[in-house]
Formats: sequence, C-alpha cells, structure tokens
Amino acid sequence: MANQDRGSAADISAEKVGALLDPNNVVIIGASDRPGSWTTRVWRNLERYGYKKPVFPFNPRRDEIWDTKCFKSFDELPEAPDHLVVLVPAKAVPGVLREAAAAGARSATVMTSGFNEIGTDEGRAFGRDLRAAIEETGLAVSGPNCLGNMAASSSMVTMPDDRPQVVELGPVAIVGQSGGLAMAIKRTLEERGVNTGYVVTSGNETGLTTADYIRFFTRDKDTKVIVSYLEGIHDREGFLAACREARAAGKPVVIMKLGTSERGRGAALAHTGALAGSAAAFDAVAGAAGAIRVGTLDDVVEVAEYMLHAKLPGGTGVGAITFSGGLRGLILDAAERNGLSVPALSPETQATLESMLGAGSAVGNPLDGGFGVLTSEDTYRNCIQLVLDDPNIDILLLQEELMREPGSDRKEQYLRMVEGLAQTVNKPIAYVSMISYGLTEYSRGMRAELMHLPFLQEVDKGLRAMGSVINYAETARRAAARLPAQTQAEAKAAARVREIARGASGPRSLSEPESKALLAAYGIGAPAEEVVTSAEEAVAAARRIGLPVVLKGVADALAHKTEAGAVLVGLATEDAVRDGYATILSNVAKAAPNVTLDGVLVAAQVSGGLELAIGINNDPEVGPVVMFGQGGVALELYGDVALAAPELDAAGAKALIARTKAGKLLAGFRGGPAYDAAAAAAAIQAVGRIARDLGDSIQALDVNPFVVLPGSGGGFALDGLVVVRGG
Repeated sequence: MANQDRGSAADISAEKVGALLDPNNVVIIGASDRPGSWTTRVWRNLERYGYKKPVFPFNPRRDEIWDTKCFKSFDELPEAPDHLVVLVPAKAVPGVLREAAAAGARSATVMTSGFNEIGTDEGRAFGRDLRAAIEETGLAVSGPNCLGNMAASSSMVTMPDDRPQVVELGPVAIVGQSGGLAMAIKRTLEERGVNTGYVVTSGNETGLTTADYIRFFTRDKDTKVIVSYLEGIHDREGFLAACREARAAGKPVVIMKLGTSERGRGAALAHTGALAGSAAAFDAVAGAAGAIRVGTLDDVVEVAEYMLHAKLPGGTGVGAITFSGGLRGLILDAAERNGLSVPALSPETQATLESMLGAGSAVGNPLDGGFGVLTSEDTYRNCIQLVLDDPNIDILLLQEELMREPGSDRKEQYLRMVEGLAQTVNKPIAYVSMISYGLTEYSRGMRAELMHLPFLQEVDKGLRAMGSVINYAETARRAAARLPAQTQAEAKAAARVREIARGASGPRSLSEPESKALLAAYGIGAPAEEVVTSAEEAVAAARRIGLPVVLKGVADALAHKTEAGAVLVGLATEDAVRDGYATILSNVAKAAPNVTLDGVLVAAQVSGGLELAIGINNDPEVGPVVMFGQGGVALELYGDVALAAPELDAAGAKALIARTKAGKLLAGFRGGPAYDAAAAAAAIQAVGRIARDLGDSIQALDVNPFVVLPGSGGGFALDGLVVVRGG
C-alpha cells in the first residue's frame, strides 16, 4: 500500500478489505446460545483459532451469554465497535449498520439471508435498503447471504463451520460467492500441501465485490495465487481492472465461473447476439484482462498447483518423457482434446536420444524411453536436458507421483535432482501422474522440498491445466501491444452513433447505409452502391455501378432483410433491376406491413470470394466482445465462431482467425485458393476499435458477409447491421 497513490478508488477498496480482515475488535450482532446457533459457532471459532483482539456479544435482550457480558447498545461497549458479524433478520440489518457506523464501526460481515437472492419483492426491497445503508455509511461490507471469512494473518475466523481448519499463512487467497465451494477448494489445496491464507465468502456482494478482494490480495505480500468462485460480476470495469493489476503483479487469478447465461444468447436483433454465449464472452474479455477461467473445481487446484511452483512457458510447445507407452498415448489423446501442441522433436534431438538410449528405442514426443531413461541419474538428467534444449519445446512434462512413504530412495534422489535442474533451466518442468492419488504426511513433506516442480494429478486434468497456463502466458504477452489512437473520422462516426443511442428508448437497428457509414469510417469498405427511391433511379444506378447488381430494401426496422424478401442478387439486366425494385416493395409490404422503406440499395455484385462474419455482441456481464467466423448461412448452420476482447492488435486478430475453421479456408483448403487473410485481420481490428469506442452504446454489430477475395484482392462488407442499445 505504501507504494500506491493513496486516495484512488482502487486504494480505497483495498483498504476497506483490510479493515474487514484485520479489525480492532469483533462485535457479534444477534448473539444467541440456542443449540446450533451460528453466532455461537463464530464465537467459538474466534477463540479456537487464537484471535487476540476483543470480541463482544451484542443482543439488546440479554445481559450475559457464553459466560460473558452481553452488550445491549453500542454506547455500552468498552471501545468503539470496529467489525460486526451480523445475524439478525434482514429487515433489521440496515438499521444496525447505520447505528454501528455512527458509533465508529468500519466493517461488517452480513451473514443474514433474505435479500435479493430470494427473488421476492420484499427481499428486493430489503436489498435496496441495505445498499443505501452501505452507501450512506461507507462501511466495508461482505455479504449478505455469506458464510463469514478467514484471515490467517489476524487469526480471525468468523465462519460458523465446526470442522477443524488450518489457519496458517499461505500463498493462496480465495474469494467465493459460495462459502461451501470456497471451503471445498481450501480443503483440497491443504491435502495437496498448500495453505490458504485468506478465505472470503462474498455472498450477494451488495457491498464489497470480488474486484475489491482481488485488489487486496494482489497487494498482500504473502498471496501468490488468487482463486475465485464467481457467480456474477457486480462491477465490470472494476473487476477487469483488478484482474489486470493482479497480472501485472505476477499473481494469477484462477476463476471457477458459474453458468452460461441464456441472456447471452437471448432474442437479439443481430445474429451475433444470438450465437455468443456468456461463458465464451467471459473467456474472451476477462481472459484478456488476466483471468484464468477453468471448468471444474479440480481444475482450480491443478492450475494453482502449477502457478505456485513453476514459471510460465515462453511458447506453446509441450514435450513429455514417460516410462509407459500407455501414458504416452494418454498424453497425446488429452493434448488433442485440450487443443495443445505436442510438436515433433527436432531431428538432431531425436538422433542424440536414440544414440543415448540405444538403436530402436522409442524416440519421439512424448519420449517413451521405457525405463531406459532411468538407467542412471546422468542418463535421466541428460534426456531431460536434451528435450528442454529442443527449439520446438517450451514446457516439459515428466511422469512421476509423490512417494507416499519412505523406501523409494532412487525415485526421491531423481526428484531432488530434477528440482535442482528446474531452478537453473529457462523452461518450466512439471510432473504429471497417470491417475489422481492422495497424499500422506510423508508426501506433503516431499512436496515442501520440491518447491519448483508442480505435481499435476491425472493426465486429462493435468493437460487441461497446461492449456490454461499456456493461454494465460500467451495473453499476458499480447497485453503489452500498443493500439492505435482514434482518428478524426472514427471519432465523428462514433459520436453520431452515440447520439442515436441516447435518443433511442431501447435497442434500435440502424439502416444498412447508416451501419456501413460507421464501418467505412473505421476503414471497412463496401462495394460500390447507391440508395434509390424509384425503379428508374435503380436502373440508372445499375448503369453507373455496372451489372450485375444486388438490390436490398433499406429501413431501420428491417434488421433481417432476407427473411422479408428484401434482398435480390445477380440482377444482370436493366429489366431485371426494374422488376426487382417492384418485387422488393411488394415483398416487404407482405412480410412486414408496418415497415416503411427509406429506399432500395443498389450494390455491385461481388463473386468469387470467401464469406466471413465479423461482429460485436454486448455481453451482459463483460460488455462488448468481438466475434469472427464463417459467414452467410454457415454462421448459423455450423456455429464456427470465436470471440475476443476488443483490444486486438494484428497478432491478436490472427490468433482469433486461427481458432476457427474459417481460418483454414482462408489459408487455402485442399487445393483451394488462399484468400486475403490480412484484409480479414484488418477488419477484425477495426471492429475491435468500434467496440472500444462505442462501449455500452452498442448492443450488437454484424458484418455478414464480409467477403475476402483470393490473393491480396482485399475484403468488402457486403452487408452491415449496427444495433444501438438505447434506453
């Protein structure tokens, strides 16, 4: 804290969490000695784990409780209240907070439920009153509807959990909106020999949010890895900024995120909104900010295990040395399932290994040297060093488990040798086991000796963890990219769209010409085209543009023109253009009788290119997300899409393309032509700039199809739809 600029919002939030987790005293509001009372359990745990500061029972109806004096008002306390543990009915909580703040309190843990989470009008009203009380008083509040907190640094345990806990300083800090899941993660980490220094159960997060806790843990000297069980983001910009701060400090944020919300796929005016799911959007935006989302609680443990004990890889190439052909196959299968690169070893490496292990040895990656690699410590070390030195390898997996009991002297000797090697080489080494296994006190003692070696359990979990680690390292490298400043043309076009959004009462689609004007300002061109209001004007425009042409109906309310029969293609004669104009008017009148056309767009017909789709969806949790995939009907038919955060440089745009099958088509598939991938990447970056500049003013954007031509022929937006958020 001393090195930070005091007074910033981030500093204030971190200081509030500090007040919550290291208070001068604890006042238990609603103290009760009835059997099973949570307040009794909290009282016992504060004593049990050695909290050294005063603890005051508080209940206006009791003189004594737990064989100690019970206080009826804040005025009776021998010192000003500092931290409250609140277990009174929901209706009474806001008043208690206001009274306590007036008496000098700085923080509170509200375990009481019955607020927004119950989904009733009464609960929502209580929630609004609670939020108002927190805002008025400035109290640092965790909860409501939470399970208390644990801070080893202050020996404070306000959880009602009766099970014995390890309360010792440790390198992991956990914040979870579910107390039960947070404690399950803590227990499993302890089984693996990793202590947790903090556990915060954040509940509904009406006061402090996950972002506040991440900021505090980032600045805590003992915390190395931050773990979060997250049900919903309450402060988008704060959360993303906190993840960036943690990444900059070298502290990974590992998140188990609940659910793929239907809101992310709900009814949308643009196809992008219908296809983008919130989990993928979270991965794109929060991942770019430094969050590591994992799919299971086991994955949380494996990623934390790696991050605590090894450096980040400098690339994506995974190498492995096994003693089992079966494990070699499992690694290859798991790598393919998890999208990992297991490149071939260089010919020089393979030749040296075969010379070392004998002709006919199983040489490759993974290297299945049988037990030949273990014939001596020198042979084992040399095999490891050779694979690490291979230019195609960025991280090395080794086969082994931690010993459960004494007696495996040679294995332990080899493990200690690799521990020493891991401290000197510039590429990370990790162990992986065939299957999950339990640790004994002996195992954990060994684990404590081997602090530069992760021991990942079970092949698929281990390889999933490796995928998360490699992706985190890749996004961290891209985070330093410098993005171009906004041009005058972009600023003017963005201001115009924001003005439209401010005047809209809800989501509103812009006409195709309006949408394409925004795209053009950001450098995304379209074929020659004109808007006309009569059949003869359409024919004249077709002469100027050149036949064949495309005709499209133009109206803000006509978001999906094809379904309304308002798109005609391949009109190769003037008579076809004249008749086509009348056909569009007739089709729209039948399909959308409430829509009045502003005119008809006459556009040059573009053929011979590859249809792509580029777009934006404004996710309800993480905001605008860039989408790329196959265009035309293939977008809906195959769902070949990938998402990215708006902050895309050229490398990021290329990486987004590479995550799709469309990327293979761009490069030339099975003898087909290669298309202008540079034009596609430039358009993706431009759409990213639109997403950044418009922020929440934009609900969705579709450029579908965006056609790229063979070779370096460029790319064109054949259609464009912008939906502003409004309201």
